[in-house]
Amino acid sequence: MNWFTLLATVALTFGVLFLIDKGFSRLFRNRVQHKTGKSVHLAKAYALGGLLLSVLSLLGGVSVLSAEKKDFFLLAACGVVLCLGAGLLTAYLSFGVYYDEETFLCSSFGKKSVAYRFEQIVSQQLYNIRGGICINLLLSDGRELALYANMQGVYPFLDQAFLGYCRQKGIDPETASFHDPENSLWFPSAEKEA
Repeated sequence: MNWFTLLATVALTFGVLFLIDKGFSRLFRNRVQHKTGKSVHLAKAYALGGLLLSVLSLLGGVSVLSAEKKDFFLLAACGVVLCLGAGLLTAYLSFGVYYDEETFLCSSFGKKSVAYRFEQIVSQQLYNIRGGICINLLLSDGRELALYANMQGVYPFLDQAFLGYCRQKGIDPETASFHDPENSLWFPSAEKEA
């Protein structure tokens, strides 16, 4: 396989994924919150990793199938890597938090998108996971929203959510004793609520 064929395959793959993402957005992201342009997404590393794993596994599978002696183990390994890549791409495309001035919409794979008002945030919990921070928001219907520091747009969302929470609850943002963004605290702690 020459370099031109490899580059053409990668360019075609990126182009197809770009078109799928745009089509996915137009078909399934048609609510008011989607149209604001304000969102929280997984890091682009998910999409890039998923794309690379998918392309490499497809190229590996083609190589194994075109070889004179077919190796079932290598073909199965390519299938597993393809599933991992597809999983990363699916997670990247399906997860998102979209918000406006009054509400936010939680979307994730396998669950119906649900819109919440900021006042429906009950509390937050902080977790230190492998050197990263996870801000877990507990919502009034029992659902939890896990936001990681490496997500795109997470801090602008938390700032907007705090202001919306204060406005909807009738709290003066200047006097909110629980608010300390330098220590990743935007909402009352779950320990204090219990």
